[in-house]
This record gives sequence, structure tokens and C-alpha cells, in this order.
Amino acid sequence: MIVLTRLNDARFAINPDLIERIHSTPDTTLVMVDGAKYIVTESLTEVIELIAGYRAQVISMARDLPAMEFRPGQPLGLVPDVPAEPPAGGSPAAGKTVPLRPRNV
Repeated sequence: MIVLTRLNDARFAINPDLIERIHSTPDTTLVMVDGAKYIVTESLTEVIELIAGYRAQVISMARDLPAMEFRPGQPLGLVPDVPAEPPAGGSPAAGKTVPLRPRNV
């Protein structure tokens, strides 16, 4: 999310992936994919720099995540395998993985 400022100085966060286009005639107007429009005090250049910074941060965070190794034939799961015994004081369902099924296309 990027944080922008409306003309009344109210700050709001918006998902830059949902911005369809940006106009700057004369105020900077964001047109969203659903047709919603937001007029902001930031310039066109500032909005583009905020979007570029946001995307760079997402890529940087993804690069820092540990690599997950996938082996063909290995079932996918939502969480890594854990011991079959539930943790002390935990519920019987705690620690169980939920298998993923392929989507029927």
C-alpha cells in the first residue's frame, strides 16, 4: 500500500496494483480499475516514485524469504509437517497440515 493525501489533507492508503491510470490535468487524479477516482496533492512524478518504491520493497522482502524446495510428486501443504503428537495443552487438531488439491480447470 502507498499512502497519499487528498485535497482536504486527509491521508489514505491505496493498493497501487489497482491503479489503472494517473492524470495530472491540473490536479493529480488516480483512476482505479473499478472506475473510482481519487484526487491527490502529490504530483504525478511523486505517485510514480511511491509506486516504484512499494514494488521494490515487495521484491526485496520476497528475496529475503527462505527458499522453499519443491520436489515433483511431493504433496503440497499449507504448513510444514509437524510431529503427529499435539503440543502439550494444545487441541488435538493443532499441528495438522491441510493437503492442497489441484484445481479442476
